[in-house]
Amino acid sequence: MRVRKWTAFLVFALAGCGYNRIVNEEQQVEAAWSQVESQLQRRADLIPNLVEVVKGYAKHEKGVFDDIANARAAMLGASSRADKIQAANQFEGAISKLMMLTENYPQLKADANFARLMDELAGTENRLAVARNRYNEAVQQYNADVRGIPGAWWAKIGGFPDHKDYFKAEAGAKAVPKVSFQ
Repeated sequence: MRVRKWTAFLVFALAGCGYNRIVNEEQQVEAAWSQVESQLQRRADLIPNLVEVVKGYAKHEKGVFDDIANARAAMLGASSRADKIQAANQFEGAISKLMMLTENYPQLKADANFARLMDELAGTENRLAVARNRYNEAVQQYNADVRGIPGAWWAKIGGFPDHKDYFKAEAGAKAVPKVSFQ
């Protein structure tokens, strides 16, 4: 009889560890996502300043500036994680067009404000890449645990989602953006 009580206690104690592990992993995913959001916000705050500097040199490139404004508005207005990922990818495409535009204005590259903002943008893009990587690593750990046994059981009992979505680039992200000057 005494052995049964100890066995029941041991099973209960070990079971709590699995549940707590899933709680911890979900919190790691959420913390990693908040870092991604922080860097996306930093980028969204930085881009308008960069656009204003470039506008002074390239007044006739309204389409590029409109794309950036629309992408920024979409990112700031996105509510779900999937919408934010899609808007961030749209924003990246618009930034790529802006960078290509700057290649055609050598005097712009010499502008001190432009150089400072470009350095800040490069730093932000690097931080964003690190934050995305950490987020995807946390998602991988969580997804592996809640799809395996006993993690799947504890996820179901605890009401946790059976997976979290990765931050993936859009299908066309590898294509070189095209800028037309006509």
